[in-house]
Amino acid sequence: MPRPIFLINTCKIHSQQTDAPATPSSALWHHSICMFFRREKPHHFTFTERIEGLRELGFSTSPAGSGKARVIRDAIGALIEDRDDQHPRVNKAGLVLGDEIGLLVNGGYQMFWRAPSGRTVPAIASQLKALHAFEEDLKEGLGLPSLYNESLGTTSDLHLYDRVEHRDQGNARKPWER
Repeated sequence: MPRPIFLINTCKIHSQQTDAPATPSSALWHHSICMFFRREKPHHFTFTERIEGLRELGFSTSPAGSGKARVIRDAIGALIEDRDDQHPRVNKAGLVLGDEIGLLVNGGYQMFWRAPSGRTVPAIASQLKALHAFEEDLKEGLGLPSLYNESLGTTSDLHLYDRVEHRDQGNARKPWER
C-alpha cells in the first residue's frame, strides 16, 4: 500500500501518493527547498514609493527639490526629506500660508501659526484637529512610529507662555539691568 508523503509549500500542506518510500536524502532536499518557516526578504520602500503611497491616502504631493517633497492635505502641509537607508524625515507640519508652512506657537492664552517670514495667524480648533489627523495619517503612510505623547493631541513647536521679551533668543536682558 502506498504511503502518503506530506509536502509543505508556503504554509499549505499538500498530500501526494507515491509508491516509493521516503528516504533521508529526499527529506533533506525537500526541507532545503521549501521550508514553511522561511521568511521572505522584506521590501524596502524607496522615497518615491512612499510618496505615491501618501497620494493613495488623500495627500497631494509636489516635489520640492532633490530628495524633498511637499505634502498637503486640508490646508495643512509638511516638507519631507529623503535620508539614505532610513525612514524619511518629516519637518514640522503646519498651516499652509501662501508658499510657507506656518508652525504652531503656544502663546499660553491662545495658539498661533507663525510663518518663517513672521506672519502670525490665530489658530482655530478645526485647524488643530486637521493638524493632528494630518500628522497621524502621515506617520502611518510613511511607516514611522507614532509616539504616545504626540498621539494625545497636537504639540506646539514653540512655547511662549510668559510674555518676557527676547526670552527664547538666548541673550535676554535681566529686569534689574537697565
